[in-house]
Amino acid sequence: MAQKREIPYIWVTWLTKLLVGENSCEWAGWFRSNHLNSSFDKIPTSFDAAEWQINHTTLLNAAREDLEDKGWTVFTEHQNTFKLRGSSAILGGKPDLIAVSDNKGIILDVKTGQPSPSHHLQVLLYMYAVPKALRQYLGVAFEGRVVYPNHLDYVPSNGVDSNFVNNFSQLIKRLASSQPARRVPSNLECSFCNITNIDCPDRIESEEERLQDTEDF
Repeated sequence: MAQKREIPYIWVTWLTKLLVGENSCEWAGWFRSNHLNSSFDKIPTSFDAAEWQINHTTLLNAAREDLEDKGWTVFTEHQNTFKLRGSSAILGGKPDLIAVSDNKGIILDVKTGQPSPSHHLQVLLYMYAVPKALRQYLGVAFEGRVVYPNHLDYVPSNGVDSNFVNNFSQLIKRLASSQPARRVPSNLECSFCNITNIDCPDRIESEEERLQDTEDF
């Protein structure tokens, strides 16, 4: 049985697709935020993590070397892990790269797939949270970048405005609430969700999952 967290914990990437409307089911984010990850069963994935990690690391290293060649001091992945505690939840994240020079900074996230508005939102959330959560960056003026295999997208600092902060703050409060968020099951979202129908009886199973439940002949 899924075990409740003492304090809701929300990973940045659980917010981004909901904020831009690519996903609609807030319940999945609510469930993950309020329950320990190790305490509930998950659907196995066919995702090739090894290939993704190799491609991601190659792209990340190229971006890091480019910044260092230009004189920036660069910090990578686990060096950038943060936890920002709010009134209703803890927001966690791990930017791929943080580059600094004096009081200027760049936050970069590396993406190996197709461009998406949620990628920009992810960097904006990092730009908001990092100076608040990591004291060494207090007072640093950050801009953002999303690095793709064939191009670079810039994320301006003025994107972190009051409207942006209000929108993600309200979403965090819904995901951190003691009351379950709204379930919006669909073939598309359920196919990318690893929460089983033990915890989500409204889950729409894929054909592959349904076949696994048939009798052995």
